[in-house]
Amino acid sequence: MEFAVFCIGCVADELKLSATEVYDLLNESHLLQDYIIDFYDVLHTQSREYIVTDIINVMKEKGLI
Repeated sequence: MEFAVFCIGCVADELKLSATEVYDLLNESHLLQDYIIDFYDVLHTQSREYIVTDIINVMKEKGLI
């Protein structure tokens, strides 16, 4: 869960949104569970910049931003 909070905060900072807004977007689209949590073992080995860029790209692909 700590990693998910880290991801939400970093993405929120990058997008200039509140953490709550990013959480809501990720949770409602199931990306929080189906991507960030399910792929934790791969994602957590990457840099902050990679993680943020990757999540934002997935959000764009899903039409969330």
